[in-house]
Amino acid sequence: MAKLDFVDELLQDLKEQNLYNTIRTIESPMDAWIVVDGKRVLNMCANNYLGFANHPRLKEAATRAIEQYGVGPGAVRSIAGTMSLHLELEEKLARFKNVEAAISFQSGFVANQAVIPTLTGAEDVIFSDELNHASIIDGCRLSKAKTVRYKHNDPADLDAKLREYNSARRKLIITDGVFSMDGDIAPVDEIIKVAARHEALTMTDDAHGEGVLGEGGRGVSNHFGVHDKIDIEVGTMSKAFGVVGGYVAGKAKIVEYLRQRARPFLFSSAVTPPDVAACIAAVDILLESDELVQKLWRNAELFRSKLTALGFDTGQTQTPITPVLIRDAAKAVAFSKALFENGIFAMAISFPTVPRGTERIRVMNSATHSEEDIRFAAEAFAKVGKELGII
Repeated sequence: MAKLDFVDELLQDLKEQNLYNTIRTIESPMDAWIVVDGKRVLNMCANNYLGFANHPRLKEAATRAIEQYGVGPGAVRSIAGTMSLHLELEEKLARFKNVEAAISFQSGFVANQAVIPTLTGAEDVIFSDELNHASIIDGCRLSKAKTVRYKHNDPADLDAKLREYNSARRKLIITDGVFSMDGDIAPVDEIIKVAARHEALTMTDDAHGEGVLGEGGRGVSNHFGVHDKIDIEVGTMSKAFGVVGGYVAGKAKIVEYLRQRARPFLFSSAVTPPDVAACIAAVDILLESDELVQKLWRNAELFRSKLTALGFDTGQTQTPITPVLIRDAAKAVAFSKALFENGIFAMAISFPTVPRGTERIRVMNSATHSEEDIRFAAEAFAKVGKELGII
């Protein structure tokens, strides 16, 4: 047996379980309609909530930044890679989130790997929602702290778990703001009350809340009116903001310590000037108007109402994320394939991203969609759903 034969076996096993992910190729700008594998299809798959990924103002800002700053920062930020653009983005993010300070990173995934291991260690306990994103899970593992999972969106279970570890040096509660597979919102206001009783730090990952929830898309803390009570807010610039990068926002002293000790800040080059400039433009647009946020919600509510009227199960979503539950891996793959044949790009989501038996098509609504697009999508879902016996 050759030394890499095991890889062939693992790949074949994925295919037999209908868990092999066929990654499609996009050949156009990210927009409402895109070209995927040579076919023009309606995009119901991307996290481009507000259409910023192909927004004229962001493209203009990126082009100007290349002319002024070049294409790369040239070093890690702590040595020679921090540019005035990075500082401008951080100042505007702090203003947007209504907090004392912010620090930017290379991605939202990296931001979690930066903040969690920097603030916690082997003597500490992290309390993590059982459905938290993989980047939170990996950040917890890197910290070497004991990680205690509490029941999803259950403040009472969190309270009980905290009582078990009262003697821990530090206690850190972490939750996604919006859960990316189901679209439900963490009860952050209740979690903060629990944290106060146990003198625990609080942290939210608002990757799917920023640009979506709260006033002008300011996120889950604004949605609940608790921006001054959450210690750490992690976010990404790759979803509603349409570009790339991540950030940590919150107390100034925490941000300053991350500048001194967060490993991704110290040992990995900064985000490129055109990307940072595009991010700044996205924040500027949201600081000016909530028009795109309002359109996103109108589109989401229209699409969800059409699907539920058809008889689809869209779970417990409270946001523009719309899970269409199929509950079978093979059928979910077949559903996605049939949608593509009917002009809709929406991928199947199966284990390990979601638990077995909850396989789905996860639909991502966008402000770029027109009402005609929504009707077209609903008609395609109805056709495929009836053909496959889902409705």
